[in-house]
Amino acid sequence: MRFLLDDEQQAFARSLDGMLAAAGTPAVVRAWAAGDTAPGRDVWARLAEAGVFALAVPEQHDGLGPLPVELTVAFTEMGRHAVPGPVVETVAAAAFLDRLGDDAAAAAWLPGIASGKTAASLCLLSDDSPYALDAHAADAVFVVDGDAVRLAGAAGPVQPSVDPARRLARPLGGNVLARGPEVAAAAAHAADVAALVTAAQALGLGRTLLARTVEYSRQRTQFGVAIGSFQAVKHRLADTLIALEFAQPLIQAAAVVLAAEDPASGREIAAAKVAACEAACAAARTALQVHGALGYTEELDLSLWIRKARALRSAWGTPAACRARVLAP
Repeated sequence: MRFLLDDEQQAFARSLDGMLAAAGTPAVVRAWAAGDTAPGRDVWARLAEAGVFALAVPEQHDGLGPLPVELTVAFTEMGRHAVPGPVVETVAAAAFLDRLGDDAAAAAWLPGIASGKTAASLCLLSDDSPYALDAHAADAVFVVDGDAVRLAGAAGPVQPSVDPARRLARPLGGNVLARGPEVAAAAAHAADVAALVTAAQALGLGRTLLARTVEYSRQRTQFGVAIGSFQAVKHRLADTLIALEFAQPLIQAAAVVLAAEDPASGREIAAAKVAACEAACAAARTALQVHGALGYTEELDLSLWIRKARALRSAWGTPAACRARVLAP
């Protein structure tokens, strides 16, 4: 089976690519890592105007979705440009609220998410992670602990992270919004959505890493010739491209299955997540090797993508957990 985007989806991807390229995201990422979220929220507003967050919100709450395929298109472009902030977590929170069955909570938060006025973070304590991504900057932090969900009242100090632009903080206090088996079911669905768009994000950043590495291999010379002409370099770049190309149809297939609410969607999403994130990490290793010592410097914009690749590898499902889910009977 072939999974190809239609003309409208391809145009959507091109428009996001052009918009984010014009936004100068490397400077935005560095500002976010330093604690200045204003440039990031400006980009957030532009993404909302393009309808990105509305894709995760049902029509009855001013959204356009849920549309998993279009979400993967958007997140691939956001990964390509290393957009900072809790973009994955906001979409996951929307999926959670949509499935929670609490009309009051959905009406209170989903329209704001769709319009871009509300940035949310979602923390699942059942995943043994006591931290929420960008809790200090989110307008709402939802914390799921077993069969209960609460709206955090505050956030603790920001903790060090592999990716400085992914700022982790412990959500504190807050009031319980709902309790019951429907909370755990909604959280499981939200985790699947988060894993899918994380995979798309990893695919996009892997493509940027590869494109910049190919460009550099044409510029850097040894023994009077471009290093891109060396067979060893060609093979490494080709292997990276193949891994990314194999991950793309897995992501698209998982999105189609999720949209159909197929019970097998979890396994499909796990396969896509591990393939895309491992491909992105391979792209990061290739970029480091081809760039040499230059690749380790923080001043090089490439480092922003390299660090994010490593962080996304374990976000919303470690490789081991994803492989175990794929292989489960």
